[in-house]
Amino acid sequence: MDHLKRVADEFARQAQTFDLFAEKTDEQVAARFAAALGDAGRGELIDVACGPGVVTAAIAARAASVVAFDATEQMLDKARARCAKAGLANVAFECGNAERLPFEDARFDGTVTRLAVHHFADPQRAIGEMFRVLRPGGTAVIVDVVSSERVEESDLQNAIERLRDPSHVRMLPASELDAGVARAGFRDIAPATWDKRREFEEWMDIVNDPARAEPIRTVVRALAEAGRTAGMGLSIAGGRIEFFHRWRLLRARKPPH
Repeated sequence: MDHLKRVADEFARQAQTFDLFAEKTDEQVAARFAAALGDAGRGELIDVACGPGVVTAAIAARAASVVAFDATEQMLDKARARCAKAGLANVAFECGNAERLPFEDARFDGTVTRLAVHHFADPQRAIGEMFRVLRPGGTAVIVDVVSSERVEESDLQNAIERLRDPSHVRMLPASELDAGVARAGFRDIAPATWDKRREFEEWMDIVNDPARAEPIRTVVRALAEAGRTAGMGLSIAGGRIEFFHRWRLLRARKPPH
């Protein structure tokens, strides 16, 4: 199956559950993006792989305009509804491929993306596209969950993630994500990292496919009981499977010349 179609199919089914998750996953989302974007946040922005528009709505409150861009129409519907509810009239919605953004060079003052890099078939190309459409001196804010720097732990976490969601490609280690952003041409890269505790059943509910839960639960519980953390702190607490996701935010600049 074409990967972009796999992403669209997966998130069409997840639209409702992911919408609820995305809103509560980071209570500091507006503050984080406002601080990272700085003055660029008052200009023309694009939210790449915007999903249900949580970040879109947060940044549109102070922006001149925002393009909410995603591969899934059902996610864009959620984003439209969220922005309409917030009374935001400065947002345009477009469906397409993040690895081939349909915008001219140097179109935007700021580019953002959250929790999407691990779904890109070619993350370097997508990051390069974010660089291309950014004006010289503009700011990008790239946020994703990262995996362990240890190869065997990173491979194990990514295998679990792909079993849960086939549109998942690969969570990069922080060093690889940082290097990819620098390779695209960005400079003045400033990172921030934090861990968010997760509970297995809540995490599985988001993908909205109960048939997947039982085999993954069995495998993950066995790993936790054997002391295999998969680089994400797998453990059993009160009979429940718990773990963490490690988030990384990168603020980066496009050189002015």
